[in-house]
Amino acid sequence: MGELLLYVTVVLVATCGLVYELVAGAVSTYLLGDSVTQLSTIIGVHLSAMGVGAWLSKYVQERVAERFIDCQLAASFVGGLGGPVLYLTFAQSSHVRLVLYLLVAITGVLVGAELPLLMRVLKRRTSLSDVVPRVLSLDYVGALIGALVFALLLLPSLGILRTGIVFGFVGVVSALWGTWILETSLEPRKLRIKALVALAVLAGALGLSQKIVHVADEALLLHPVAFAKQTQYQRIVLTQARSGVSLYLDGNLQFASVDEYRYHEALVHPAFSIAKKKANVLVLGGGDGLAVREILRYPDVESVTLVDLDAGMTELARDLPLLRDLNGASLHAPRVSVVNDDAMVWIGEERPGVPRAFDVVIVDFPDPNNFALGKLYTVRFYKLLRARLAEGAIVAVQSTSPLVARRSFWCVIRSMEAAGFVVRPYHALVPSFGEWGFALAAIEPFPVPARVPSGLKYLTDEGVASLFEIAPDMSAVPVEVNRLNNQMLVRYYEEEWQRWAR
Repeated sequence: MGELLLYVTVVLVATCGLVYELVAGAVSTYLLGDSVTQLSTIIGVHLSAMGVGAWLSKYVQERVAERFIDCQLAASFVGGLGGPVLYLTFAQSSHVRLVLYLLVAITGVLVGAELPLLMRVLKRRTSLSDVVPRVLSLDYVGALIGALVFALLLLPSLGILRTGIVFGFVGVVSALWGTWILETSLEPRKLRIKALVALAVLAGALGLSQKIVHVADEALLLHPVAFAKQTQYQRIVLTQARSGVSLYLDGNLQFASVDEYRYHEALVHPAFSIAKKKANVLVLGGGDGLAVREILRYPDVESVTLVDLDAGMTELARDLPLLRDLNGASLHAPRVSVVNDDAMVWIGEERPGVPRAFDVVIVDFPDPNNFALGKLYTVRFYKLLRARLAEGAIVAVQSTSPLVARRSFWCVIRSMEAAGFVVRPYHALVPSFGEWGFALAAIEPFPVPARVPSGLKYLTDEGVASLFEIAPDMSAVPVEVNRLNNQMLVRYYEEEWQRWAR
């Protein structure tokens, strides 16, 4: 029985080790942005530190079982508290990167030392030829369990910080039971005291986790937090100031109520002003319901299908008063159907009860700051979208800033053209974002919009045509098109926005 529990410990060591790495990656992406760089460097540092830990384990010549428990306790303590420490560091100082990589390195060294030490303990009970394959295979199984439990179960329900702390608890408890399994090979009293102290500290961190996140959110977003929720896909935060409400997804501003009407009027109404038919409308992204609010101004719209990946976002847009009041309860409208699915998968499949072809398509995805979003701006995606268009259909796509991210903007335009669209780029001034870019597209040539509905806050008949005048500092530059196998858009986007941030 004792040997079996030691093999269970192998699984837990691997599970917890991977979760600590994932928590560090998720927290750093939220606080620092640039997800590709953060995740790549964190994985690299963690794995190399594990190698260092494995190499250092050879210098442990005495009390091997005791040193294994020590490493397990230390890894659980540091890994479990890593998230709270990063949040507090971000809120209180500018040294979050240094602390991030220091924590990742320390955790990696400790996790890397655990398995070699445990193998040496197990070798006393069975042959080395059995120990090595069993331990390594269980290590990989534990990594899989950690990835699945983190992404599908605990992150959506507990959030990033509490997930890391809970796995710290798991690691300490497994170390604690190890003091009974290996009692004859170590001095358990001191180790059990250390474990109880670690559990007490982790319990305190768990109790303060929401306050820690709240403090960090306000430090990051600079306004009081009115609502926050971690979903399976992203962290949703609403802030409220005297100027109004703002929505952030993973720390990135999606709209500010003070001027969101400029963005959404520019996104929706130029397309509708030249659409030959408006009966069936598709909205991809736009889970906040604000684009749908503008679409419902048109009485000849018979159905609106909104496809957004995150059910957590669309539920908030439908039920949270702060959002529901802003979007005019648009997601409650009888003409609107909400689908929670990956847009790229969804447009490639026909669904019962859903129009086969659409007259107007509004594409309102977040900016392409990672590969998961970048795929939604590829030639492949636009070709799939083209296949879902009715005759004479018109498409509008939000396309990031043509001033700050000039290559990114034109990469979107050229990628749509490579998929067979005729594209007219345009832009609008949205004070919260600056100059913002859009693309109007169709299969056949089409005129510049000249009319919009009366009663809009921003657009007028006289002003809509001016959106399509591109100034020299936003004019076309040479770019590669964005394909699934190169994701050039994500690279352009990271380089341009990082340069602007400096």
